[in-house]
Amino acid sequence: MTTSPGPPAPKAGKDTVRRHNLSLVLRTVLDEGETTRAAVAARVGLTRAAVSSLVEQLLAGGFLTERGKTFSGQAGRPGTALRAAATGPAGLGVEINVDYVSVCVVDLAGTDRVRLTEHLDNRNVPPGEVLERAARIAARTLTSAAGQELDAVGVRLALPGLVSGGAVRQAPNLGWNRVAAEDLFGQALAALRPERPALPVGSDNEANAAAVAELWFGAGAQREPVRGFLYLSGEIGVGGAIVVDGELLRGAHGFAGEIGHVVVDPQGPVCRCGSRGCLEQYAGQAALLRGAGLDEAAGVPGVTELERRALDGDARTVAALERTGRMLGLVVSGAVNLLDPEAVVLGGIYRPLMPWLGPAVNRELSGRVVSGLWPRGGTRLRASSPSGDAARGAAALVVRDVVADPARYAAAVR
Repeated sequence: MTTSPGPPAPKAGKDTVRRHNLSLVLRTVLDEGETTRAAVAARVGLTRAAVSSLVEQLLAGGFLTERGKTFSGQAGRPGTALRAAATGPAGLGVEINVDYVSVCVVDLAGTDRVRLTEHLDNRNVPPGEVLERAARIAARTLTSAAGQELDAVGVRLALPGLVSGGAVRQAPNLGWNRVAAEDLFGQALAALRPERPALPVGSDNEANAAAVAELWFGAGAQREPVRGFLYLSGEIGVGGAIVVDGELLRGAHGFAGEIGHVVVDPQGPVCRCGSRGCLEQYAGQAALLRGAGLDEAAGVPGVTELERRALDGDARTVAALERTGRMLGLVVSGAVNLLDPEAVVLGGIYRPLMPWLGPAVNRELSGRVVSGLWPRGGTRLRASSPSGDAARGAAALVVRDVVADPARYAAAVR
């Protein structure tokens, strides 16, 4: 039995083709870092005249700059060097987590240009108040960015929980249920900047945003890039994201990657999600600090003290990290058997604790991964890059939208 492919797609018009080619040229310059019109033409397969026309439009829109002359070593006139503009269109990323809010602005090259982070306990605080706090921090960040002639054209929220349709369906560690986060944040930010048009607001799970940052600025940006990995974000809870062939695997409803709520022990402690014995009850920040005899509500200072004690060889701290590593390895080995990723990346609070977590995680993986392709001491388990985090990943998602259709955003830069 065959099915009809449906009506043919409408033929692309001149405007559609030009918009596509604008994006193609901009992406090529961004990929190269610095290049010439002739080199762009050779790479994308357009004529030099066509590329020159597109470049002029991108220069006028504030997306590219040109300077000096560059010599290719071949015969002919030297070309003007093109690179991404350090001013103009930018993305704003806002990570709202249980015990902090981090906001950053990135430029078209993905460089983190402005960042403000405030450590706040957002538990038992009404969602609207938390989002207003975040909007105030974002407004100050935008003011600082404007001083560098950067103009954010959109906002992306990175939120801990199940995020769908602009709302947080459930964020157990914040106590949020069905919170219209995009609308509440957007209204709060607009009220703080009445003289400016409201910025479009999007949202995503914080682990997804952090995985995007790892893909674009960390493991995926190396000389031999890793294009498929499982990302674990250690915070108050344990978040997860799955990257396959350079794209996030979101699942049927957008909730793939919730590894923190994989059950380790059905009779274990009650989790905030309502289940029992979830991984984050054994490997989340509170459990880790508690196991080391530290104040489980201490947040980032507690993690810093944990690292200090581990460096000093404190027996109780090292044992707590060992237990956490075993639990992480137990759950991650199941995910590796299911997904067979190129790598497993540990981020958030796990990154500075890798010297103590890593060996225990690796022992579990090497003993439980059925393929036998997880040798002890291998490189498939790695710490996340210091260049990436959820706020930067969220801001970069805004920039990706700009690069995909620069003509749409040229008029948005004010």
